Amino acid sequence: MRKLRLAPDENGAPLYARVKANVLARITGGDWPPGTALPAEMELARELGVSQGTVRKALDALTAEQVVVRRQGSGTYVAEHTPAHMLFRFFNIYDESGAQVLPDSEPARVSTGEATATERRRLELEAGARVIRISRIRTRAGRAFMDDRIVLPEALFPGLDQEAEVPNTLYDLFQKRYGIHVARTEEQVTAVAATARLAERLDVKPGTPLLAIDRVTYDLSGRRIEWRLSHAHLERAHYFARL
Repeated sequence: MRKLRLAPDENGAPLYARVKANVLARITGGDWPPGTALPAEMELARELGVSQGTVRKALDALTAEQVVVRRQGSGTYVAEHTPAHMLFRFFNIYDESGAQVLPDSEPARVSTGEATATERRRLELEAGARVIRISRIRTRAGRAFMDDRIVLPEALFPGLDQEAEVPNTLYDLFQKRYGIHVARTEEQVTAVAATARLAERLDVKPGTPLLAIDRVTYDLSGRRIEWRLSHAHLERAHYFARL
C-alpha cells in the first residue's frame, strides 16, 4: 500500500483540503476499497505531519459528501454503496403523501457505438470515443412512468454491455465492479410534451405533459461518467430537491 503523503501546496489550498485530497486519492486509487476502515485520526495526522483537528476537518468534509461514513465507537469507513442507498440519494420524485417513489425497471436494452457529437459534448469525450447506451422503462406500481436513456463511456465500464441483466440502480455496480465512486450529479429539469415515441413507451396520449430530467453524473475526481435523459409522467407525484 502506498504511503500517504501530503501533496505540495501549489494553489494556496487550506491544509485540511490538501489532507482531504490525499485521502480521496487513496480511495480512488483502490488502497481503501468500499467498506474499509480508515486509519485512526491520530495515525493519519502523524503520517501526514498535521494536527488531529486538521484530519478531523478533512474527514468531516468527506462525511458531508457521503464519501466516508462515521460509526460511533468503531471509526470512519469508506462509504459502501447499496442499491437502496443510491436510489434514495439521487432519485428526487415523491408521491402525494411526500413519500419517495421507489421505482422498478423493465428489462433494459443495451447497445454500444461511437459517441455522437452530443454524447461527446455531454460526457467530455474525444472524437472517436465509444459509448454504452442503455434504454429502459421504469415502473411504478406496475405502470410505466419514466423513460430512461443512459449513456456511459465504454472505456470506463468495459463489459457492462455483456451483463445478462442491468440492475435497477447502476451506481453501486459502478463502485463495486469498476471502482468508480459517484460523487455528485447535476440535473436540468424541463416541462415538455410527450412525443409519439414517448407516448407509446409511457402509455399516455401524445402531448401529455412530462418532466424531462437531464442529468450528468461525476465521480470523485470530477470526471463525467454518465449522461442520463429521463422523461417522467408525474401522475400524482412531484419532483422535489433540497437546496
